[in-house]
Amino acid sequence: MAHEGTAHPTGIDDQLDLDAYFQRIGYTGARSPSLDTLRRIVLHHVTSIPFENLNSFLGWPVRLDLESLQDKLVRQQRGGYCFEQNSLLGHALQALGFAVGYLASRVVWNQPEEVRPPRSHMLLRVELEGQLYLADVGFGVMAPTGPLRLELDTEQETPHEPFRIRRWEEVYVLQAKVAGDWKSLYRFDLVEQFPADYEVSNWYTSTHPASPFVRSLLAARVEPDRRHTLTNTELNTYSLQGGREQHVLTSVGELRGALQEIFRLALPEAPELDQALQRVLMTR
Repeated sequence: MAHEGTAHPTGIDDQLDLDAYFQRIGYTGARSPSLDTLRRIVLHHVTSIPFENLNSFLGWPVRLDLESLQDKLVRQQRGGYCFEQNSLLGHALQALGFAVGYLASRVVWNQPEEVRPPRSHMLLRVELEGQLYLADVGFGVMAPTGPLRLELDTEQETPHEPFRIRRWEEVYVLQAKVAGDWKSLYRFDLVEQFPADYEVSNWYTSTHPASPFVRSLLAARVEPDRRHTLTNTELNTYSLQGGREQHVLTSVGELRGALQEIFRLALPEAPELDQALQRVLMTR
């Protein structure tokens, strides 16, 4: 079934500095709306812009307008979470002529099957030559490093883990194959989302005291052969070959070093950052 492309919900695409975005993600390829272009941009984005929640963890606002996204993720060399990452990607894809739609999902990663969480995750739907694809550079710990066909029960290779899409009741569920086992990431449908939908979800995610993005320090980054994750003081590196390295960080200096060197973040110059990192150490 064909879907028309929709205007990005949080900005105007002619305000996008596409050259600066491509420089940020190290992309120098074609600018035609093809599957090869989509694959290359998704991979470059997810391996260049880290997942992180410093703004919500520090009590700072998380803004979704295009100028704020460009300033934070491109010019300041920061990262962000799903609403920021996928919004920026959506702007770039639409500027290239892709037909992009905006979806929401319920995250069930490491949750029991019966759980029914709120729609707290943003992802993109891209149509190419009558085929629908999913693009998601904002899931952090297990963001797909390539677009996925909206095709049921088919194992799909990416530059990293295989993924598949299945039916779950009346919706879809995205799964990743991790160490030989299929693990569910989130459940979604194809209902179009609008600016107010994302603003409400983003406000809850970035401000509610019970939100993990407020309570915990989180970061993730993808390399060609591994994934790095940080949850408070626990630093994990997962190799595509199946190995895992775990370290517990024990000082503000180690936390800052990991964020800068492993996650490649340009940290904001603010006294509250070290204070927040010290609180992380006190909750170990």
